[in-house]
Amino acid sequence: MPTALTLCGSIRQGSVNKKLQNIMDARLAEAGVDVNSISLADFEMPIFNEDLEADHTPETARQLAELFRTHDIVFIATPEYNGGLPPLVVNTIAWLSRQKPSPFRHAIFGIGGVSSGKYGTIWAQSHLRDTLSKIGTLVVPTLLGIGPDSTAFAEDGSFTEKSVNGKIDQMIKELTHFSRGGI
Repeated sequence: MPTALTLCGSIRQGSVNKKLQNIMDARLAEAGVDVNSISLADFEMPIFNEDLEADHTPETARQLAELFRTHDIVFIATPEYNGGLPPLVVNTIAWLSRQKPSPFRHAIFGIGGVSSGKYGTIWAQSHLRDTLSKIGTLVVPTLLGIGPDSTAFAEDGSFTEKSVNGKIDQMIKELTHFSRGGI
C-alpha cells in the first residue's frame, strides 16, 4: 500500500488550502493510500540562513526531511502571495533541500492550491513546480488551481465545480501510478 504525506503552506485558522489538504487526505485514503496529514506549524524553523546551517540545523528540519523520505507520495496545498509562494513554503523547502540524503528524490509530488482570485494559485504552483524540479523532484502533470475560494466550496465542504473533482481523480491516478508504493 502506498503512503502519502500531505501538508499545507498555510497555518492560519480557516485556511482554504487546509480544506484542500483535508479533501486530498480523504480522496487518497479512498484510493487505498495510507495518509499521514501534517501541519507545518508542528515543524518550526528559523528563516534559512547558511550561517545557522552548520551548527544549528533545526531538529524539525531533520524530522520533516525523514517524513518526506519515508512516504511514496507528497501532496502540498499552497496559497499564493502576490503571485508567488508563501514564505512558509519557501523556508521549508530551503531547509529541507540542505538535508542529506535528499528528501525530494523518493516520493512523487502533487501540488494544488486555492485562492481568492480566479487563477487559483496557478502562478504559485508554477513557481513551486519549477523549484521542486530543480532539486530533483518528480511532480505529476496535473495541477489543482482552484478559485475563487468564495464560490469553490459547497456547504458540505465539497467542490462546487465537477471539473475540480475530475482533476483530483486524475492527480490521484498519476500519484498512485508513479509512486514507488504503487496500487
